Formats: sequence, structure tokens, C-alpha cells
Amino acid sequence: MLFLLDYGGGNVASLANSLRQLGHEFRWIDTPADFSEATSLVFPGVGAFESAIQHLTRRGLLEPLRDYIRSGKPYFGICIGLQVLFQSSDESPSLGLGIIPCPIERFSDEDKAVPHIGWNSAELLDANEPAFYYFVHSYCAKYNPEKYPEAAEWVHATTQYGQELFASAVRKGNVFATQFHPEKSGDAGLALLDKWLREPDAVHASPTVPRVAPAPKAKDGLTKRIIACMDVRANDAGDLVVTKGDQYDVREKDPAAAVTTAGAVRNLGKPVALAARYYAAGADELCLLNITSFRHSPLHDQPMLAVVRAAAERLFVPLTIGGGIKDTVDPDGTPRSALEVASAYFRAGADKVSIGSEAVYAVERLRARGGVLDGTSAIETIAHAYGRQAVVVSIDPRRVQVDADYAGPYVDEVVRGADGGAWWYQCTVSGGRESRPLSVVQLAKGVDALGAGEILLNSIDRDGTGLGFDFDLLTLVKRSVRIPVVASSGAGKAAHFVDAFTQTGVEAALAAGIFHREEVGIGEVKDVLRAAGINVRR
Repeated sequence: MLFLLDYGGGNVASLANSLRQLGHEFRWIDTPADFSEATSLVFPGVGAFESAIQHLTRRGLLEPLRDYIRSGKPYFGICIGLQVLFQSSDESPSLGLGIIPCPIERFSDEDKAVPHIGWNSAELLDANEPAFYYFVHSYCAKYNPEKYPEAAEWVHATTQYGQELFASAVRKGNVFATQFHPEKSGDAGLALLDKWLREPDAVHASPTVPRVAPAPKAKDGLTKRIIACMDVRANDAGDLVVTKGDQYDVREKDPAAAVTTAGAVRNLGKPVALAARYYAAGADELCLLNITSFRHSPLHDQPMLAVVRAAAERLFVPLTIGGGIKDTVDPDGTPRSALEVASAYFRAGADKVSIGSEAVYAVERLRARGGVLDGTSAIETIAHAYGRQAVVVSIDPRRVQVDADYAGPYVDEVVRGADGGAWWYQCTVSGGRESRPLSVVQLAKGVDALGAGEILLNSIDRDGTGLGFDFDLLTLVKRSVRIPVVASSGAGKAAHFVDAFTQTGVEAALAAGIFHREEVGIGEVKDVLRAAGINVRR
């Protein structure tokens, strides 16, 4: 009987959906006694090493898990399910299971952004050629056979990020584990899961042939990501629809009217159906941003939670959810923390959450404290529980024009255009409706310090224009932080994606309107990128 171990954090719903898609039945580990009934066990996990060990210990599952693995019965670990096999982690004072004699270490960010987020190649020992799988982590088992020869015997696949090699899969005896997420790796990941689940026990227990140490290549296999974003809003009838605005105005306009009046909410399709279309078209990630006003609270917004659940059942790539991820109070006075809200979306099937206005307020408080962290912001609490890779911060800046001889507080961030103009970027909240006394660089550095794992960088000035991404803005932020940056706002043709990657070095690019209106297809974007020599997932 196949069992899944849910340690209480991360998106386990994705794996459950994948197993159902493949036709496999399973049960959940609820008590220590369940381990004795399991004939196969999968331990998935997205989150922090410390949280995983603490949850397992509190529930009395850590030692039974160790005993199960030592029993010789098949074990498949995913992400945290791989890392707990090791002795320790730089992320945590707690010890791991110690089955593999090697520590988990943090990536160096000297030559790359950390966390490592995206599709990268894994050279599997039993595969003819590398396959691309989805990774999202800041810590890894670095491949060092000279220093850790016993641990090297476990390595079944290696992956290169920057100039660092790490174990992306381990296998020995009954144990198989991957640092990547097969449940979020499309067809390749589903095939890997299905193969392991259908292997007879004799194959699971077969000896592993030590791999030959690969030499680092000049360039890693990380691909540039293309993300399809859907702004989800309730229309006037109360139905959730995908919409798109111009400078964030999502209502239709009558160009023939003498006086411009607000019309109906622009309806570009149903969120789940549209998300499924983008998945089939080859989107590397999908983003659902709830831009409607909550009538009660995020946890009472059952239609949006239902959308997430339905989408997660059909999509086997990462899913980011945004909107209302903040501390709230229910109508009956019950307080709800941002962590509780985020947890509900993770349990529904989200892989990452996006925080917008709350991140601005958090950085303002951080700066007022002189840069001292207090652990109370939404970014900090969610990152502590799930790892910083689970937290995306969506930034909405706009240009503020200044004189050519400007010498004010943002002088070091002023961009000077070829036409003689000069400006800095001011951050906003509430969908761009309110400006705050905070620059985009101050905000980017602040959310990095608080523990965000990725920045989704919008541009109010370029949104809906089709003129291309704001390269000045992207370059300014990219050189200010060491976490991944996603370009957003302004894409009008496939060539704009090429420019974003070649001119700014961002890790991913996002679009909405041009995909919704089918003016440009995801496949077309990838073809153009590939022709330009940019590595993308096929």
C-alpha cells in the first residue's frame, strides 16, 4: 500500500493530484502506526528544513520514518524529503536523519541569484540524455566526492547551477529521492513518478552503480521561464473571471461615448480553463492574482480557493497565488494571520504566494526600525515556515520625473533617458492607486532582507501598452538584489522577451494580455527565444 507523508507544510496537494492523474491509490500517514502498513512511502515537501524536522518530531513521526527507511521498504523523497536524509543543514540547528553522511549547504550567490528557481537539467544515471525538471530551493547537497566519498556513492543525478554541482537525485538500495519536483515538472516529472511507482520491489532494492564525477560546464542548464499571469476578479454578477486592464483599469470603455464612463469588467475567460490552455501551450509557470476586493476575508473567499483547487488538479507546473495574503480579521472578530491565509492556499494547491501592498508596509516598518528584523511581517512568517522560495513579492512602481540636475534623496537611483529626461521609480500600493515615500530599490532591498525569494517587477507606466518591458527599471532592480527577478508589464511581441533576457539578465518574464487575446502564443515566444540562443524548456 502506497502512503504519503504530510509533515504539515508545503504543497502536498500537487503530489496527490499527480498520483490520481497517474491512476495510483494512496493513503496518508496519520499516526506512527501507519508506517507498519506502508509497503511504499513518498515524502514530499516544500519548505524549510527546520520546520520539517520540528513538525515530524512533534507528531512523533521522525523516528518511525527513520525505522521505515532502514527496513528496506521503498522510499521516495521529494525536495525536503531528500534533504532530511542528510546529516544536517545550514538552514537549521536541528539534525537530519543522518542516512547520507553529508551536510546540506546553501548555494553561493556570488555568480547567480538564490534561491535556485526554475527548470534545469538533471543528468540521471539511468537516462540516455538529461531531462528538465523544476527546482525551487536555496540549499542543496553539493557534489564533493573528494570531501564526502561515502555520500557520493548515493548520487544518482547531478545538476549544475552557476558553477556549483549538486546532487539532484540520490538512489541506493530502497531509497530514491529528488531535489527537483517531479509533480511540478510536466510530462517528464509525471513519467518519472509513474516509473518508480510501477517498479517491482526487486528493482527498488537493486544496488546503485556509482556515477562518474562530471566536470562543470561553462554554462548551467537553467532555462529562462515564461510565465502566464491571470488577474482574477469578480465581475458585477459575482462570477470570477480573468480580466486585464490598461494602467490597472479593468473596465471596458466605449470609445464612441462623448463622456468616458466605466463599463463592465473586461472578461477574457474563466481562470481554470485559461490556465489549462496555457499549461498545454508550454507555460513554465502560472500565476493567479486575485485583484477583487474581499467581502469578508481571504479565508472566507471560497470561490477563489475552489479555483486554486480546480487548477491544481489539471496543472503540473508551479502555481503562484496572490491577493489578500496579509493579517486580517474575520467579520466575527477572529484574527487571521498572513501565515494562516498562505497555508490555506498552499493546502489548496498553490506552490508560491505573492504579496503586494503588505510588502511595502513591511519595508516601511523595517526602515523605521533601522533595518532590524522582528519576525512579524507576512514575508518573514511565511518564509520561516515554508522557505523563502515560497514567497514572491509583487512590486508596482511608477516613474517620477525630476529635473536633470536633481540632487534629492533618490539621486543614486535616477535614470537619465536618451531624450534628456530624468526620473526615479516610486512604489505604490492598492493596485497603483496610492503612492508611498519609498523607491523601488529601497523596496527591493527591503523585501530581500525580510526573506522574499523572488520579485515580480511590474511597471505601471508600461502596463497594457505593448511597448515592451521597462529595461531601465529591470536593470536597476536586478543589480540591487541577489534573488530572482521576473519581468512584467509591457510585452507586445515575442521579441520583447528576447530583449528582456539579453539586456537585463532577469530569470523569468511574465505576460498576460497578449496571451489572453492570443496576439502572441507561448510557443511562438519560446521559438523566438530559442532562435536567439536563449535556453528555454521545450
